[in-house]
Amino acid sequence: MQAIRSRDTKPERLIRQLVHAQGLRYRVAAKPLPGLRRTADMVFRPARVAVFIDGCYWHGCPEHYVPPKTNSGYWSDKVLRNMTRDRDTDQRLTDAGWLVLRFWEHEPADDCAARIAAEVERRRARSRDDDQGA
Repeated sequence: MQAIRSRDTKPERLIRQLVHAQGLRYRVAAKPLPGLRRTADMVFRPARVAVFIDGCYWHGCPEHYVPPKTNSGYWSDKVLRNMTRDRDTDQRLTDAGWLVLRFWEHEPADDCAARIAAEVERRRARSRDDDQGA
């Protein structure tokens, strides 16, 4: 268990590199909300966008998750708890006005980075429009 990374995985680093190359800046492994004891992989605070890059095994990917053969009860329950916590996190952030973007580790990094950049820019533009209209 010690060897399992909770941050800075290869998919995360690659997506961060691509997003950074587009000129966007963000916080890494940060809490989007002060009272929430959960961290997002990338946080764009002014735009209120939280990005999660989920591992296929640990978060129960419908395409790639394979139930374990040993100690299956424990590990299956663990993955189920992770999935439940993910849904709860999504709901709490959405209720607080955040946009939650979740990607699987197997998704093409270019596609993920493009979607992140587009959503952040869209929310920034909307915020600018709101400021000018007020």
